[in-house]
Amino acid sequence: MTLSTSCRQPLTDEITAKLREMVHSGEWPLQQRIPSETALTARLGVSRGTLREAIKALTHSGMLEVRRGDGTYARATSEMSGAARRMYKDHTEEHILQVRVGLDAQAARLAAGNATAEDVAALRAVLADRDASWNAADYAGWARADWGFHERMAKASGNPLLHELYVSFGEVFNNAILKQLSRAGFVGIRHEGHGELVDAIEAHDADAAVASVNRNLNSCAEWLKE
Repeated sequence: MTLSTSCRQPLTDEITAKLREMVHSGEWPLQQRIPSETALTARLGVSRGTLREAIKALTHSGMLEVRRGDGTYARATSEMSGAARRMYKDHTEEHILQVRVGLDAQAARLAAGNATAEDVAALRAVLADRDASWNAADYAGWARADWGFHERMAKASGNPLLHELYVSFGEVFNNAILKQLSRAGFVGIRHEGHGELVDAIEAHDADAAVASVNRNLNSCAEWLKE
């Protein structure tokens, strides 16, 4: 008996959810090829057609990428992250920086009101890693630590949705930082600005925290115009 589309749809949704969790949980590492169709149909107990529909849905969302003749790769840990990665290709560094102004200012304001001593210690530890990477000429590590600082600040905000946004946009903003590194004359983002920001968060001074964010990002904006 041939199942109708209405009967098949819940199964496709179920398999899509299972594949999504495999990527989200890290079972399938990002940038790595996922198991073959043969292996997945056997593991999940579904037909190739159902599996392909599920893969198509996650490919459309940006979580997976099908490379003809090579296989399917994990590209993002969530639909939000996948959408951000796709949108990044269509926007300039200036556009990305303008989005960050709003996000970073709100994260800083909330962190100043909600951060714990543990949060402050974690922020200072990330800054130490950032400086160590720069001094060791590990610029990729520096970029990861730089974005890690902002992601940790979002966590300290106490707003889980804001933190999820930072996690989702991580690849986008990290790539933007790496692009800046490729420009002649880039000497990194000054440590003092981030240190001042942590000081303001520790003092629970929201206005000073937002002012620090604005100074840092305005400095980046001016540098991009040169």
